[in-house]
Amino acid sequence: MGGGGEDPPPEARILSLYDSHAETWEAMRGMSLAERPWLERFREAMPKGAVSGGRAVLDLGCGTGRPIAAWLIAQGLRVTGIDGAPAMIARARALFPGHDWQVADMRALPPLGPFDGLIAWNSFFHLTPEDQAPLFPAFARLTRPGAPLMFTSGTERGSSLGTFQGAPLYHGSLATAEYRAALDAAGFDVLRHVESDPDCGGLTIWLARRR
Repeated sequence: MGGGGEDPPPEARILSLYDSHAETWEAMRGMSLAERPWLERFREAMPKGAVSGGRAVLDLGCGTGRPIAAWLIAQGLRVTGIDGAPAMIARARALFPGHDWQVADMRALPPLGPFDGLIAWNSFFHLTPEDQAPLFPAFARLTRPGAPLMFTSGTERGSSLGTFQGAPLYHGSLATAEYRAALDAAGFDVLRHVESDPDCGGLTIWLARRR
């Protein structure tokens, strides 16, 4: 009996897929910033008290740092960027050497924080529903009281597949009510939630604040 092992499932191939095609992803992503109104809401929700060295933001799934982390940096914020694709982090380090860029899986982060804000834009939803739910207490540990949390999600519990460079691209989601319950249990109050925002590429977006 011959043959090799089976290919890993799509949810296990996310990081290697982005690592293999980092330049293509950056070119496809472009520098337009439809997210800007949401980023401005995120910044306005940050604690107003002065922090020595500037307010600090954790960007989970930061990619190459452009355009979202670049915008945050332009606002005078200190960014720590985490991505599981080494090629993405190498690019971010080259572009923004004054900030902290680390290769890590958001499900197994090194010691970090606390931060004045946490963003997981178009990254958190690449995790399975089972992996997403336990991360909300971790988000609370990573943030200071009053810090905003912003992320994108689906609207129903389950999984779906897109494609990227001819390979399946996994997306997972909890149900809306599950997100609300998980945020509340972890100590976050929802400030704004829009499903399929027509002004932001149809994304479903959550903005919450740690109590």
